[in-house]
Amino acid sequence: MSQQRIKAVIPAAGLGTRFLPATKAMPKEMLPVVDKPAIQYVVEEATHAGIEDVLIIIGRNKNNLSNHFDSVPELEHNLARKGDSEKLRKVQESSDLADIHFVRQGEPKGLGHAVLRSQAHVGDAVFAVMLGDDLIDERDPLLPKMIAEQERSGLTVVALMEVDPDQIHLYGAAAVELTDDPDVVKVTGLVEKPKKEDAPSNYAIIGRYVLKPNVYEILERTEPGKGGEIQLTDALQELATTEGVLGVVFRGRRYDTGDRLDYIKAIVQLASDRDDLGPELRPWLQEFVATL
Repeated sequence: MSQQRIKAVIPAAGLGTRFLPATKAMPKEMLPVVDKPAIQYVVEEATHAGIEDVLIIIGRNKNNLSNHFDSVPELEHNLARKGDSEKLRKVQESSDLADIHFVRQGEPKGLGHAVLRSQAHVGDAVFAVMLGDDLIDERDPLLPKMIAEQERSGLTVVALMEVDPDQIHLYGAAAVELTDDPDVVKVTGLVEKPKKEDAPSNYAIIGRYVLKPNVYEILERTEPGKGGEIQLTDALQELATTEGVLGVVFRGRRYDTGDRLDYIKAIVQLASDRDDLGPELRPWLQEFVATL
């Protein structure tokens, strides 16, 4: 299976209640991380992995998402007339990233239901699911490794990260067996958001999956699970116990922009590392911290 056939699906239909009132009228995926909305980082990650076809699952009041990836002739004309080529490049960049499509989820019934809404677009292709509020630092590429493992093994692949056991209840947790590759494990079981004492390990599923189209058949008959929602984790549990699932262990930099505190941390970390902002921001941060 070549990378050119692989499509990306980005679920972005959640209500974003943790960021109210900011997300009352603005999708949480459109909240700026320094000077780009979070979802643009995710689309860029897909294109860096060689994916050119991206489907974004949206809900009501999320038209800003499609507007962001559309061209804005009036703005572009004004920037060109003023000779502001750098801002013009940034504006055009988002509309030239990939072949981007949109479909509505209608009602937020869980990640599994959102993925199921992509079936008509994806068809029989292998596809990557990339959560819109989970950012992977471009200096620590994850998706290319996952795609390579899927092509090598022919199996479903999920991204895993070791987390503090006290935090495992926030994630899907995986039971794993080691392989000859220290960065790849065999997933033998999955549990959605278990209590610390019930978790099979501290390996958490983070927001990257490379799925085979047979997951749709399973999702169609998956009953609502944790939180009364159709959970992708439950469908993957069935695959883990039948044909098998692999996990790629990620040890790089990741930013969870779906959590208020982690969102602030992501902005500070990414801005500190930038050549245009870091030299002034880092000394100010040191001075500010010294006053606490």
